[in-house]
Amino acid sequence: MNTTNFQEALSKLILSASGWRGIFAKSGEEEDGTTEIDLEHKAISAFMAKAYVDFIKKTNNNPKIAIGIDARPTGPAIADSMIRVLLANGIKPMYLGITAAPEIMAFSHTIDGFIYISASHNPIGHNGVKFGKNDGGVIPGSEASVLAKDFLSLCNVDNPIEKAEILSKCDENQLQEVYAESEIHKKAAIAFYEDFSTKVICGDADSDLIFGSIKETTKTTPLSIVCDMNGSARTLSIDNSYFNKQGLGFYAINNEPRKIVHAIIPEPENLVYCANEMERLQNEGKTDAILGYMPDCDGDRGNIVFWNKKKKKAEVLKAQEVFALSVLSELAFLAYSGKTGENSKIAVSVNDPTSMRIEEIAKAFGALVARAEVGEANVVNRARELRAEGYEVRILGEGSNGGNITHPAAVRDPLNSIFALIKLLAIKDGKNPDGSEKKGLFHLWCSLSNQEEKYTEDFSLIDVIETLPVYTTTGVSEARALLKIKTTDHSVLKAKYQKVFLSQWDEKKASLEKKYGICNYEAVCNNGTKETKNITDFSISGKGGLKILLKDKNQNNLAFIWMRGSGTEPVFRVLCDVKGNNPEMEKDLLQWHSEMIATADN
Repeated sequence: MNTTNFQEALSKLILSASGWRGIFAKSGEEEDGTTEIDLEHKAISAFMAKAYVDFIKKTNNNPKIAIGIDARPTGPAIADSMIRVLLANGIKPMYLGITAAPEIMAFSHTIDGFIYISASHNPIGHNGVKFGKNDGGVIPGSEASVLAKDFLSLCNVDNPIEKAEILSKCDENQLQEVYAESEIHKKAAIAFYEDFSTKVICGDADSDLIFGSIKETTKTTPLSIVCDMNGSARTLSIDNSYFNKQGLGFYAINNEPRKIVHAIIPEPENLVYCANEMERLQNEGKTDAILGYMPDCDGDRGNIVFWNKKKKKAEVLKAQEVFALSVLSELAFLAYSGKTGENSKIAVSVNDPTSMRIEEIAKAFGALVARAEVGEANVVNRARELRAEGYEVRILGEGSNGGNITHPAAVRDPLNSIFALIKLLAIKDGKNPDGSEKKGLFHLWCSLSNQEEKYTEDFSLIDVIETLPVYTTTGVSEARALLKIKTTDHSVLKAKYQKVFLSQWDEKKASLEKKYGICNYEAVCNNGTKETKNITDFSISGKGGLKILLKDKNQNNLAFIWMRGSGTEPVFRVLCDVKGNNPEMEKDLLQWHSEMIATADN
């Protein structure tokens, strides 16, 4: 067997806290829709499963494990390799087949752990895996790093493909039983996910009351959802039935499993299909079609399309706007439920490149904003730390990517983003039991943010959007947000960047103050769940996020520039966030930032 080919395939994998990914298509082409994987990747899959078995058995010798796949063509082949290893090690897994990430992660609350085969939003030829226990999320970074080391150690053997074949020898009758019982486990996962979604959407509030309010509003103002499934795992999830159950309409396109008809990442260039369908429906007189979404392949991320009532056209919401609206809604929902106020401890956990508009929204509700490094696991674990300190953290997420995580969920879910917007639109002014006025969610926001004059009873989503704090932010999918760098040691790169920045700061300070009012700066780094402010050594950020806050003479934040190497893709990400509608300033600062990185990289 060719050990060299195996090691080459292994070297191309990216192992991060958010998941392990690589190109699994047999051809090695990232856009190849083949179902086949080569012997090397079958072996890699087997070693991945064995590493997880050893990990989970450290605390539970007889664990109940679910395994599922997203809608990628290579999923079944990878799953088959992994199921064989699990069986060979005395674990008969519950195979869910195609399942959305939020679905299997919700279901994990009823068992001991899960293996989810997915490469999220990466191209179709990619695949990978996420591991979790029974808390509804992926394992934390500290444990993920140990698991990765164990996996690499297993791979470091002579004749790895032969070794993997030995690890995979299992009882064929048991294997067929796993596949035969798949439908039973899938139905159980669906049922639990539906109940769990209700708990997430309604929190501690009476679900009948919340959904009753939505149904009452939509009697006079019908509301339907448009979804471009793009062949994703959500084609086999609860979406259609769940919306219908709450009295909401649902229109779906590309809703055949694995019918992936365009690029997977739910960014503006791919949300146009959903927008076009919404406009088609509107032109046919279906004026109820006012919200839409497109999930990625594993169905945990879904950005939003809405009907702009003023312009009479479908528009794509930017990722940062989706998150901002979700945070606004869920904090207003807490206020509506009587959970905010002088003695309350409310917090929002976000990643470090989330726009600073979140601080402005949170301030209106008296909520703290805590920042963590990029990576869903980091944001989730930061929220857990805050809860241990006595904070209620209802909503969290990565604003730079859109979507949100609503507690007790520990993963993004487009249903929760959509329902955040639905609650915002449908929970309107009413009466308290004593007959006094009870403000709806949007009215509460307008009052608390000193924008009472902007509230009207017949508001639509565009009216809500126009009350958001205005910021100009680089989109993560823009070409200028992705840099190719040669330096592999990011600590070295950031040390060199610091020298370039300090030199240019002295040269540019006067012009920055004159043109943009920028007088001061503060360097901040985010590593895992830890944020360190006012750093004097940029290199300590390592592979984490490095942010330069740019301030006015009164130390108010006007903008920030940010950088971090991706943990799941071979790119270096940059972003700029500017207070106000100022695309020129955002463009200038990002270009300056990118040029300094290029200088440091040479």
